[in-house]
Amino acid sequence: MLSACAVGPDFKSPEAPPAAGYFPGQVIRESTDIPGNWWERLASPQLNRLIDDGIAHNSGLQAAEAAVRIAQANTLAQRASLFPVFSASFDSNRQQVPTATLDTNSASGKSIYSVQTAQVSVAFVPDVWGGTRRLIESAEAQAEAQAFQREATFVTLSANIALAAIQEASLRGQIAATRRLIDIQTQSLKVLQLQNERGHIALPDVVAQETAVAQAKLLLPSLEKQLDQQRNLLAFLTGRLPSDLVPATFQLASFRLPRPLPSSLPADLVRQRPDVRAAEANLRAANAQIGAAIANRLPQIALTANTGSSAEKLAGLFTPHTAFWMLAGNAAQIVFDAGAREQKQRAAEAATEEAVALYRTAVLAGCQNVADVLRALAADERALSAAIAAERSASRSIELARAQIDRGQVSISVLLTAQQAYLQASLARVQAQAARLADTVALFQALGGGWWNRLPATSANDALNETRAMRERFFEPVNLQ
Repeated sequence: MLSACAVGPDFKSPEAPPAAGYFPGQVIRESTDIPGNWWERLASPQLNRLIDDGIAHNSGLQAAEAAVRIAQANTLAQRASLFPVFSASFDSNRQQVPTATLDTNSASGKSIYSVQTAQVSVAFVPDVWGGTRRLIESAEAQAEAQAFQREATFVTLSANIALAAIQEASLRGQIAATRRLIDIQTQSLKVLQLQNERGHIALPDVVAQETAVAQAKLLLPSLEKQLDQQRNLLAFLTGRLPSDLVPATFQLASFRLPRPLPSSLPADLVRQRPDVRAAEANLRAANAQIGAAIANRLPQIALTANTGSSAEKLAGLFTPHTAFWMLAGNAAQIVFDAGAREQKQRAAEAATEEAVALYRTAVLAGCQNVADVLRALAADERALSAAIAAERSASRSIELARAQIDRGQVSISVLLTAQQAYLQASLARVQAQAARLADTVALFQALGGGWWNRLPATSANDALNETRAMRERFFEPVNLQ
């Protein structure tokens, strides 16, 4: 009966964005669901195994899971404030009373006597204004925020492993393209050296080709260094030391582009992205603190009781006439505190306004993220088509230039230009392929990563379900809708 009310504003979830798309003119008809193991749509068994390793051994993910358990324990600790505190004690002492000046408390009149006391005490602070329940609501919201942060860590980890694997494949493709050009240049150099020996061309032409071969070889150490560093990154993400062998290597042909790509309306995006859900949970936690601050300004009631037995000997405890008991109640109201509690309420209100702004920032950032990725995917497709056409044209140009040089129709500069164009086109094609795959991964991540579809339920889902179950088990919650 005393806990029938809860002061302060009840939390209401912010309204979802009404937009139909992520940039002007775009209209998304409906959202498509995202599988929990979205990376399997890239059709790379090696990547699947590597991400499983990362989920099992990544220390960052393990830390996020521990943070969820900490928040859950704090919620349960806060909920304990709703119940009375029982304590039992036993006290034994022996004392001497100066009977010449004081009366002894001993029933036998002895100046030296022992006292044995056993008692049980009960203390209870009724949640009259609902301040404790608001604090519990805030703790529950913080536990939910930690759960969503854990999900964000999971999605980020899986995306980072996929991106690292794609980048490794890109570097291997660039190394292969560079070596392919070196082979072509080396073959051309042999032809030029032979022509020079026969007196058909001058030595500077041979030296120019030798310089081109050396410059192409100069690109390999940098690419190989980046590849080694990429392997170190994969080891780190999967919980390994750099000296440990990563049991997978990746080529661009290892991946398949998922079709069709997923899509979500902005109204659905705010329920899918873990960072937005965490921001909403933080908003709910801050909103509950307003009620707790208001309750702290109202009269506080405390009830206490204790009962027990006191005797000179242990055998006399709980015998007739040794019992005692006490009941007490206290109501207190702060009359003057120089406005401290009022200012704490204002601080809680300002913190809620801050949380509202941070929530809106998270929503806007999420929509921008999706819009950027969609624009990037559209550009990637055009760039890849252009790069493939350019590579084909450059390859044909080299063949024609070599044939013309064999017949003495063009100078060596034409061949050098064709070789350089072919290298640039080949590297651009590899990078465009990798960029399209990477932006596809980024789209899955931007749309929330499908954490709600993972089976078995992750600890974040367990945390959310446990939080709701605890609310229903102990008390009827205030309206949080």
